[in-house]
Amino acid sequence: MNKVLVVDDEANVLAAFERLLSVKGYAIVAARNGDAALALLDRERADVVVLDVCMPGMNGLDLLARIKETHPSLPVIVMTGQGTMGTAIEATKRGAFDYQLKPFDPEGMLRLVERALAGARIMEREVALDPIDSNPSGDAIIGQSPAMQAVYKAIGRVAATHASVLIRGESGTGKELVARAVYQHSQRNNLPMHIVNCVAIPEALLEAELFGHERGSFTGAHARRIGQLEQANRGTVFLDEIGDIPLGVQGKLLRVLQERTLQRVGGNEIIQVDVRILAATNRNLEEAIAAGNFREDLYHRLNVVTIRLPPLRDRREDIPRLARFFLDRFARELQLPKPQLADDAMALIEGHSWPGNVRELEHCIHRTLIFTGDHAIQADDLRAALADSAPDGATSATSDDVIQNLARSYLSSYRGPQAYERLVEQLERCLVHEALERTHGNVAHAARLLGLPRATLYGKVQKFDLGSRDDE
Repeated sequence: MNKVLVVDDEANVLAAFERLLSVKGYAIVAARNGDAALALLDRERADVVVLDVCMPGMNGLDLLARIKETHPSLPVIVMTGQGTMGTAIEATKRGAFDYQLKPFDPEGMLRLVERALAGARIMEREVALDPIDSNPSGDAIIGQSPAMQAVYKAIGRVAATHASVLIRGESGTGKELVARAVYQHSQRNNLPMHIVNCVAIPEALLEAELFGHERGSFTGAHARRIGQLEQANRGTVFLDEIGDIPLGVQGKLLRVLQERTLQRVGGNEIIQVDVRILAATNRNLEEAIAAGNFREDLYHRLNVVTIRLPPLRDRREDIPRLARFFLDRFARELQLPKPQLADDAMALIEGHSWPGNVRELEHCIHRTLIFTGDHAIQADDLRAALADSAPDGATSATSDDVIQNLARSYLSSYRGPQAYERLVEQLERCLVHEALERTHGNVAHAARLLGLPRATLYGKVQKFDLGSRDDE
């Protein structure tokens, strides 16, 4: 369970956080002053800290500095009244994850806490490079093919530098895992890594998200905001799907890379930033340059080092190892004994084209395990899972056929007490997970895809501990 430490001298504010966050399943610990907060952090773990700037005794800026000395990667959200906006911005420059004005908007604060938790998971969840023991409880980049050996060597050579890195590959090949591995082995791994999904943020908001904005610079800009690049000063920013950013934003990003400066939207101040850029794309940037959709000068600035991830069809020798890795991981998550894989099932796995790459294989194994349980996995079990994930028109089976086959397979393995509840919960988890994958972690878009209220989907994301990226 995620734990949030709230530090404020006002009892009503602490009570408001208790009501707001407990509904989402967070554990809340409270402190009325800085000394009490530091004592709590000495005794127990916290995933996020929310603190007020103005408190008697140790103020919020001093407390932030003390926390960053001992817990440099712990996300700290600062709260401030209108009269101390400058102080809040200074706190952000000193390492605060973000800030909220008081009185705060409950939904805005929830989104901020969730984004901070997602960032903490990214920084703390280690990415192993083809571990011998399969590391089923964590994330790993799996493969011993020559193509993957080249990827590991590239990560090792570039991680310790400050060079920009461009990660290229088809969707589902694991580009974000490579970015996290570079970050975790870098000299900046004790400072935050901010992730911006360039395709999930509306074009009109992307510039403000990256560079920040001044109050009144556009409709809805009620207060000054610090952008992701400025927040990550001295740290790392991962720009996912960078091939989709508009040309106007590309020009401003080029300035950050060339001159290490930026300007907020609507502002005149030149702000110095020291940030390492990791970027990823599944697009052909050379074609985009030729078509006038991507700046050639930005391409060369990003392309200091390129790491190319091969599609799964080009490294088939890694498929059995990947399949066993996912079997081990999901068996542990589902609390099942290590499953057996029949010869015909492995032959099907090795022979499939996997157009969705590693992500498609991962989801197929997960779905199959849910319905086979501790029984040996046969080729027919995998065919049912593949039919369930095929694009419209790719298979002649109807959705009713697929569901019927999955239900039949499940009831062959599970009967009696809680069989119904277990199936419904696992199906729900898979559905939410798939919707988040298709929308790149954007909860608002996933909620529309599923036809659910956003608050309802937020609750399910927390229930299943799926994590999400901020949708604003």
